[in-house]
Amino acid sequence: MKVRFVLAVLGTILLLGLIGSIAGPRWQPEPLTESLTVESPDVGVVVDRQTAPVGTYETTSTDLEVELDGATVTARLTVPVGAPDGQPGMLFMHGAGTGSHTNFAEQAQALASAGVHVLVPAKRMDTYTTTSRDYVAMARDYLVSWELLASSPGVDPGAVGVYGESEGAWIAPVAAVLEPRVAFVVLVSAPVVPPREQAAFAMDSYLRNTHVPWPVFRAIPRATGASVPGGGMEYVDFDVTPWQRQLRQPVLMVYGTHDASMPIVQGPIQLMNDIAEVGNDRCTVRYFADANHGIRVDGDLAPGFRELLADWTLGLPESATASPRVAGATPEQTYRAEPVDSPRWYANGDMLVWSIVGSALLLVGGPLLWVLTALPRRRVGRRLPAPVARHTAATGIAAVAVIVLFVAYCAQVADLALNYRTDDVVVLGGWIAVQAAGAFAAAVLVHSVMVAKPFHPGRWSSGDERAGLAGRLLWWATHAGALGLLLIAAYWGVYPPVL
Repeated sequence: MKVRFVLAVLGTILLLGLIGSIAGPRWQPEPLTESLTVESPDVGVVVDRQTAPVGTYETTSTDLEVELDGATVTARLTVPVGAPDGQPGMLFMHGAGTGSHTNFAEQAQALASAGVHVLVPAKRMDTYTTTSRDYVAMARDYLVSWELLASSPGVDPGAVGVYGESEGAWIAPVAAVLEPRVAFVVLVSAPVVPPREQAAFAMDSYLRNTHVPWPVFRAIPRATGASVPGGGMEYVDFDVTPWQRQLRQPVLMVYGTHDASMPIVQGPIQLMNDIAEVGNDRCTVRYFADANHGIRVDGDLAPGFRELLADWTLGLPESATASPRVAGATPEQTYRAEPVDSPRWYANGDMLVWSIVGSALLLVGGPLLWVLTALPRRRVGRRLPAPVARHTAATGIAAVAVIVLFVAYCAQVADLALNYRTDDVVVLGGWIAVQAAGAFAAAVLVHSVMVAKPFHPGRWSSGDERAGLAGRLLWWATHAGALGLLLIAAYWGVYPPVL
């Protein structure tokens, strides 16, 4: 009996592992074989003519109202005091993590103190949600603010460019194509690849940095490749490449070498190839050592970043082709950001929710039916023999515990990854605990089936036919729900992969 039980448990675990392995897309990122040659460790830009350094002018800021089509946003204009007329201007475009007109204050003050007029409009939020974003429409909205800046006193309308950070770096090239008068484009921490590919790349990088076991990586394409339950988020497949291939303006790209979320080598290579389609070779790339996604080191803007922005902007057009073209710290990117395979129908879109809900309803429905059938007799009669009842309850609880523990583990890993921390005890110890819970739940399920002998209904009741029927429904519903949860756990990698 014990040998048969052990073999049955091992067989169940292997079967769950096999199902989990073949049920969805695998994750096998391709190594990045291309590279960029960093020509100098100095991030500065040197041109023959003299430009005003950061700190030359006092600055002043004014808040303005910008009328868009159907909305009004506040924008902060920061200008140099006493600078001659005909100065360049820069319009800032927000990333996903910013949205106020008060953001980018340090960059704006630095640029204005060197003579650049800066406008930071608030992000339009009535058309910007988690599930719905239109980057082309956002570019058109930003161009209204660009027109305002270009027509401001003291600004050279032929020298007004755009600054796009992170998500804004998908919008800035669109704006520059829609409005050819845009003088230049600054892309900071630019994804370049579509949002879905960037998300998968970021997850891979974060998980590698956190030292999670390899089976956890299986979740990357299954999470990022899936459609969102309820629909929406079509913008995750937005491809900026067709817009970049029409980009004729000079481009400055800036990255931090500690930014694990962006393809910091692949991105500039792809953009250079894209703009070359229209004969544009004016791309300057700078890498800041130890800087993060916001080009910050220990909370402060990276040394030299403000000066780079000012010198490159004021030095145009000479700075667009000045040497070195690629400079700063040496970037590292091991794997490519690539298209992500979509999961099959049963793990995609609404089915992501219904699989969990269906399993939960079965777990709850069985006991609820048990109670309701007892109400006419005003007692909770026994529907199953005592050992079978206990094992049925244990099966449901064990399956729920696996899901809860796995979700808690993912949350802990995410916290470590997003904060660039490692904790091998939590990461490896937690994964062992998750797999142990999965193995235990499988053992409880097998033991419950062996004890109940579900195809022998006579031993499930004490002579009450209605009680026996309720007992059978309770047993099957609970075990079907528990099996559903274990299959979900297998899909997300809880059980050891067989293939």
